[in-house]
Amino acid sequence: MEWLFSSILVSIIQGITEFLPVSSSGHLVLLPALTGLEDQGQVMDVAAHAGTFFAVFYYLRADIWQIFISLSTFFRAGTTSAHHLSIAILVASLPAIAVGVIIEILSPSFLRLALTVALANLVFAGWLWFADKTMVSKQLGDTYQLDWRKLPLRDALYIGIAQCFALIPGASRSGVTMTMARQLGYDRLVAARFSLLLSLPVIAGAGAVKLVGILTASNPIALEPLAAVILLSFLFALAAIKWMMGWLKHANFSIFIYYRIALGVVLLALIGTGIIT
Repeated sequence: MEWLFSSILVSIIQGITEFLPVSSSGHLVLLPALTGLEDQGQVMDVAAHAGTFFAVFYYLRADIWQIFISLSTFFRAGTTSAHHLSIAILVASLPAIAVGVIIEILSPSFLRLALTVALANLVFAGWLWFADKTMVSKQLGDTYQLDWRKLPLRDALYIGIAQCFALIPGASRSGVTMTMARQLGYDRLVAARFSLLLSLPVIAGAGAVKLVGILTASNPIALEPLAAVILLSFLFALAAIKWMMGWLKHANFSIFIYYRIALGVVLLALIGTGIIT
């Protein structure tokens, strides 16, 4: 039953931290040191990410429905907000795909170090602190009706380039995309919403690659714990998204910045004492 407890615990952590700018990988590195639990395995990892994917899909279902409708006119001149948004997501996703392929081929060893996770938390927390001081200079509309046509594809590309840093464990994909959006002058809610939308192709692509490996391995899969992990990840991710979007309506990113600094310091202390290697 230990593996089941480990999988459920990881799904909860993954669900809560996946979309907050706090680095899910930083928490997953910390988990074994504090609990002694082993890695939950690839199957449960895919299940946890599937749950988080469904959470974003549900939360942004109105935006996604409009995007699906716009796909029928994808190669025509952009006339709607959803059409432009679909192109912006594509443009922003391409850099991470290209760099991800290169990383997969080279597989640099420093990306597997706990020290990398700790330092990345500190460095990118500092960048978020700096970017969050930027004055809002670009408006896409009110909270309930955004006109994505006001998001230049150049800016979408910059956010996509920033997303490449997420390939460094501890950088936080949501963190770096929100940071770049703030750096460019967008408000916090727009930054968070575009970051959530960008997570869909990333999670789907990474999950598909892992799923192929799982299916070709031909190992038996227990459906009950798999369903439990998907459901828990979905519920906790949805709760985290709703809380974050509500928080950012009246507050800045400071709470996340301080938390990440504390997380980075704790990780460095555990590395320094030999608890984490």
